[in-house]
Amino acid sequence: MKVLGIETSCDETAVAIVDGDKKIWSHVLNSQIALHQQYGGVVPEVAARSHVEVLDGLIVQAIKESGLQFEDIDAFAATAGPGLIGGVIVGLMAAKTLASIYQKPFLAVNHLEGHALTARLTNNVEFPYLLLLLSGGHCQILLTRGVGNYEKLGETIDDALGEAFDKVAQMLGLPYPGGPAVEKLAVQGDENRFKFSKPLVGNKDHLCNFSFSGLKTAVRREIEKLVGEEFSHFTTPQKVSAQDKADICASFQRVVCEILVDRLNNVIAAQENQKGGKIVIAGGVAANRYIFSNLQSWAQKFELEVIAPPIKLCTDNAVMIAWAGVEKLKLGEVDNLDFKPKARWPLV
Repeated sequence: MKVLGIETSCDETAVAIVDGDKKIWSHVLNSQIALHQQYGGVVPEVAARSHVEVLDGLIVQAIKESGLQFEDIDAFAATAGPGLIGGVIVGLMAAKTLASIYQKPFLAVNHLEGHALTARLTNNVEFPYLLLLLSGGHCQILLTRGVGNYEKLGETIDDALGEAFDKVAQMLGLPYPGGPAVEKLAVQGDENRFKFSKPLVGNKDHLCNFSFSGLKTAVRREIEKLVGEEFSHFTTPQKVSAQDKADICASFQRVVCEILVDRLNNVIAAQENQKGGKIVIAGGVAANRYIFSNLQSWAQKFELEVIAPPIKLCTDNAVMIAWAGVEKLKLGEVDNLDFKPKARWPLV
C-alpha cells in the first residue's frame, strides 16, 4: 500500500511517498522562506504562485527518487485544509488529477491530522494519546483516540504559539521564520531577566485554554521601556542591544514553557488514570528543543513519555500527509473527487 502525498497549505511545497509498512520511499520539498523573508511573513498570493511553478517538478522528482512508477501508487493524497486557500487548491487539484488519470483512490487529508498522526509513523505510538499541537496557526490540546476521532481539551482563544514566536522575532528585527531565530538567540540570554505576564494562568474559566496575545503585548511594552519610546517597526528594533534581544528571547521562551506546563497540569488533573501514557508534541513549534526539553522534565513526575517526531517532520511536510493518507486508506476512508478545499477545517 503506497500513497503519494502532497502538501501545499502554506509556504512549503512538498511531495512524499509512504507505504503501509512505514517506509518513506521519497520526500522532496521546496521551501519558500527566501521568497517571503523580505515581507516578514507569508504572502498568500506569492505562496500560491510558487506552488504552481514547482509542484509538477516535485511530483516527478518524488517518483524518480522512489524508483517507482505512477502505476505503482495505490492512492493519491493531498492537504485539503486548513491553510491558505490558494495553496490548498493547487495541491488538491494535482492529487485529484493524478487519482483520475491512474484510476486510484483520492484522499483528502486534514493538515492538522497529518501533524497528529506523524508520531505513529516515526515512533510507533498507539492510540490513545494526548496531543499538544503547536504550530504557526494552531495551538490545541487533544485526546487522540483514533483516526478522525479527537476530543478537544483546550485551545488558544486568540493567537497560536507559532504566530507569537514570529511576532516577537519581528519586534526584535530578527529574520523570518521567527521561531528558529528566537530559539537560537535565546541560548545567549538570561531567561530570568524579564518577568512577562502569563495570560489565563490562574483563570478558573480557562483551565486548559491558551492565550498568547497578552504575552506579545508584554514583550512589546518591555521593548518600549528599553528604548524609551513608542514602538515603531521601522526604528525600534535597531535600538535594542544584542544582549537585550537575547534576554527577551530567553525570558519569552521560559514564560511560554510555564504557560504550557500550567495548562497541561490542568489537563492531567482532569483526566482519570493520570500516571503513565504518552503525550505527543506536534507542529512546527515541536522542533524547539528548549520547549521539548522542558516538557520532558515536567512529564517525568506523571510518568508520561513525551514524544516528538524528528525535527524535519515537525514542520510542514508531505510525509505526514502521505502517512495520514495511509491511515485513512487502511480504514477504507476514500474521498470523492468533488471534495472541496477548506481554509478552515478543525479536527473537532
